[in-house]
Amino acid sequence: MLDLRNYLDGSLDAWGMFQDRNGQVVKRFQVKMVGTWSNNVCRLEEDFKYSDGSTQRRVWTVTRLDANHYTGTADDVVGSATGEAFGNALNWRYTLALPVGKKVYNVKFDDWMFLMDDEVMLNRAVMSKWGFRLGEVTLEFRKLRSEK
Repeated sequence: MLDLRNYLDGSLDAWGMFQDRNGQVVKRFQVKMVGTWSNNVCRLEEDFKYSDGSTQRRVWTVTRLDANHYTGTADDVVGSATGEAFGNALNWRYTLALPVGKKVYNVKFDDWMFLMDDEVMLNRAVMSKWGFRLGEVTLEFRKLRSEK
């Protein structure tokens, strides 16, 4: 059973790739994350390192509304993200302001995250604009065990 409060508490590593609509891998990346909860609010810091050497930082504020519903914000998210969790799955939907060259496009993300065990979560996100599929992002998250 996915307990987002438990899974996003502490350090995580992730590895992922973006594939265009034809399935070609366009970009690979690694992410270092740290989640910190205070009551029902999580601050999730994500530091991306892309295969081309570029970096990016995103800081999410994720709020647990009830046992199955979440909302989230980040600087490059347009409005709010909404999440619904049941069983081992979380569906996370949002619009991201995505810079491409000198322009910024508002792109919809439909993320599905599946908890595989206590450490591993798989994520598949479909990106779309005006209802057209642009590509997919695939990630593997690994929760780091704290040393005690």
